[in-house]
Amino acid sequence: MCAATAGYRGRQVEVLDHAPKAAAKIRISGGGKCNFTNLTVRPDHYLCGNSHFVKSALARYQPQDFIDLVDRHGLAYETRELGKLFCQNRAGDLIQILRTECDWAGVEFHLNTRVERVEALDESHQPLRFRVVTNHEVIECESLVVATGGLSFPKLKASGFGYHLAEQFGLAVTEKRPGLVPLVFDGKLRDFCAAMAGVSLDVTIRNQDDTQSFSEALLFTHQGISGPGVLQISNYWRPGEAIRVNLLPGTDVAEALLQLKRDNAGLKKWLNGFWPKKFTQAWLEKYPLPEPLAELPDERLREYAEQLTAWTLYPSDTAGYDKAEVTLGGIDTDAISSKTLEVKTTPGLYFIGEVLDVTGQLGGYNFQWAWASGFAAGQSV
Repeated sequence: MCAATAGYRGRQVEVLDHAPKAAAKIRISGGGKCNFTNLTVRPDHYLCGNSHFVKSALARYQPQDFIDLVDRHGLAYETRELGKLFCQNRAGDLIQILRTECDWAGVEFHLNTRVERVEALDESHQPLRFRVVTNHEVIECESLVVATGGLSFPKLKASGFGYHLAEQFGLAVTEKRPGLVPLVFDGKLRDFCAAMAGVSLDVTIRNQDDTQSFSEALLFTHQGISGPGVLQISNYWRPGEAIRVNLLPGTDVAEALLQLKRDNAGLKKWLNGFWPKKFTQAWLEKYPLPEPLAELPDERLREYAEQLTAWTLYPSDTAGYDKAEVTLGGIDTDAISSKTLEVKTTPGLYFIGEVLDVTGQLGGYNFQWAWASGFAAGQSV
């Protein structure tokens, strides 16, 4: 996005990529169909040390701008739940659009090119400011844009190069950790999850202090829990904290249990109306409730309703960068212009995308930040 934008402005642009193919993360995202944006994008969809930082770029390049771009190329896409837009066929179609835009803009690609070091040039080299030494050649340039991403997906050759380069130029890097990542458990709870591996439930999941909640699917895995709702809440979880899961969202569970008591009806049959039978059986074995319900005091039923609607879990850890979709934290945005993405103290040096301390929620928000920040920098270089 940045390269094409700059190229259309008449800039001579070269893209250096250490991978054998460009846009590897686009290719594998969204199950190979790439959730490339969302119909509704707001600043509060992002985690950033400075909550105002994302506003300028997001306002100047909005989801409809990217939709207009792919429409011009005839991309087949579909709208899914919560406004998520996916390629209808494969993510490679989107990559081809971006490569075509770069070709039209005269952008030159250097794949399998490893950057070995970057040097700042003194004033005698003006207007050139940087020397980039690669495993193939030495390039001197007026502007340098760093779009190296974060630490997630190391199998795609993700690395901390962008962070190290930022530190070389005196920029602070905030604490980094896996984001949009499955959560894992130890002991008996891990065994419970493993036995339920593959089972999916529609839930509402909250962080410990109830400042964030998401109503999306939870998927049990052999190590713990995953699924959209879990990935979302992982951005707001810290080791030692609890998460709370409402297993029956949209239902007045306390009143429903009291009605079952009045009707002298069975709990198992009622739960099977919401859950797969396999999970109902496992839940009642782990958290039994004596029957008949008619013999239980109302307070006991209310307590059980609380367990169903605020199932409190203490993850032992995340599944790590191997399973994380993004990296939380990054280059401190206080040092970056929110309008141009240029380093305030180093003219000509830009950082865009995930390498910054900007992390979107699940749903196409991280790609929209990539397009918006890339466009902003491309308009400035």
